[in-house]
Amino acid sequence: MSLMNEQQLISDAIEYVSEILGNNSGGHDTAHSLRVYKNALKISEIESGCNHTVVSLAAILHDVDDHKLFDHENNENARAFLNANGISDELTDEICRVINSVSFSKNRGKKPQTIEGEIVQDADRLDALGAIGIARTFAYGGEHGRSIEESVQHFYDKLLLLKDELNTDAAKAIAIRRHEFLESYIAELNEEIR
Repeated sequence: MSLMNEQQLISDAIEYVSEILGNNSGGHDTAHSLRVYKNALKISEIESGCNHTVVSLAAILHDVDDHKLFDHENNENARAFLNANGISDELTDEICRVINSVSFSKNRGKKPQTIEGEIVQDADRLDALGAIGIARTFAYGGEHGRSIEESVQHFYDKLLLLKDELNTDAAKAIAIRRHEFLESYIAELNEEIR
């Protein structure tokens, strides 16, 4: 695929995500997908040997079939986009395998089988750390009627564990500062709500 065609495909994928996810107020919106894509690009610049097309498309499309947002399975939305854009069945399957390796709740303790899967999983997990991770936690909690205290539990159930579950050295380096920020925030919050 030529660079020009790949850039158009990525642009079309972003537009498709905007149509599917829009401005979902629970933290799984177009802006989240774009941050994951940017994180994946940063990681893939450092980690060698990956298929950049697979990384880019999987990162952008990773939430278009998320079980928290949609009732269907088998990557219906991702497959519809990829098929409509002439992506081969083989490449579509590869992209969907990467997408399926991203979810924290479905893949806890499972290491992705490919470098592309490691990169996109890490890119998504980085967006759950730091200031943006805090904002997304409370946005999701608010959308689902959770109290502040119930939302804080998510820090212990997931966010504070992420740093040690990252796959790539590049993501681990990025995570250090974000994890420290989370620890500082949670310590201050616990002090204030006692």
